[in-house]
Amino acid sequence: MRFNKLDLNLLVALDVLLKERSISRAAEALHLSQSATSNALARLRDYFEDELLVQVGRKMEATPRAEALRDAVRDVLLRVDSTIAMQPQFDPAASDRAFRIFVSDYTQLVLGPHLLSLASQQRFGGRFEFLPQVVTPQRDLERGEADLLIIPKDFISPDHPSEVLFEEDFVCVVWRDGALARGELDFDRYAAAGHVTMRPAGASNLSFESWFLQRYGLTRRVAAATYSFVPMPALVVGTDHVATVHRRLANLLATSLPVLLRDLPVPMGHMQQAVQWHRYRTQDPGLVWLRGLLGQAVQRMDAAMDGGCGG
Repeated sequence: MRFNKLDLNLLVALDVLLKERSISRAAEALHLSQSATSNALARLRDYFEDELLVQVGRKMEATPRAEALRDAVRDVLLRVDSTIAMQPQFDPAASDRAFRIFVSDYTQLVLGPHLLSLASQQRFGGRFEFLPQVVTPQRDLERGEADLLIIPKDFISPDHPSEVLFEEDFVCVVWRDGALARGELDFDRYAAAGHVTMRPAGASNLSFESWFLQRYGLTRRVAAATYSFVPMPALVVGTDHVATVHRRLANLLATSLPVLLRDLPVPMGHMQQAVQWHRYRTQDPGLVWLRGLLGQAVQRMDAAMDGGCGG
């Protein structure tokens, strides 16, 4: 198909070339030979009257014209994928679709097993790819490289639809044989303690609990920092440090660690964990199925918590 003398198939090649910045990697992704991919780049250069990609040392760099085209091309392809190419129905048992979900290790641990169990019951034939929330996951959603984000509501993009999955609060985790396990954990003891904190690898934004405490005006003395939520309770063992942890995560891990859970001595509100998807994919039958499955998984998660270690 051509539009204004442009072969629209070349837009697919341009999208991949701008992502990979390499003819060989783009050829592999496009399932084309390197010569065919080079020919596509030559035709694109001729049409746009611009080099688009230029060799700088061992790497290829996009020209200003290519950078200006990048998001527009991705947007066009995403519109096509979410309308013309979208299947009218979704049968999980007959599907081989890969769902790419940007999600924290906390949500994977507390919610992920219930999601996979429900999908297995429906004989879902595809797969889930859980990807880390680093740098700006909203950009990956915008470019169609993520199907869903599961992220605190305070961090979602205003440009795409979302819905709250569940609410979460936070507790303090301390070593059961440490000084903080004895007596009341009041504000002064909490503020004076060494803290185990989390910041996602490569991310510029704070985790929800760090963001909230910063807003509250509390500057914590960081004794240890990690890129993951899950090890935080274990890192207080043998110390007089404290970790501020999601209650569901703390309840799960406290059963296998020598720790105690204490109420947070700071008036911290509930975190709303939300799921967000691209506005073009609201009617995508696969994502409609997946969002419904997430809702069921939340119900199972909380039923398991109520029947297990409780709050």
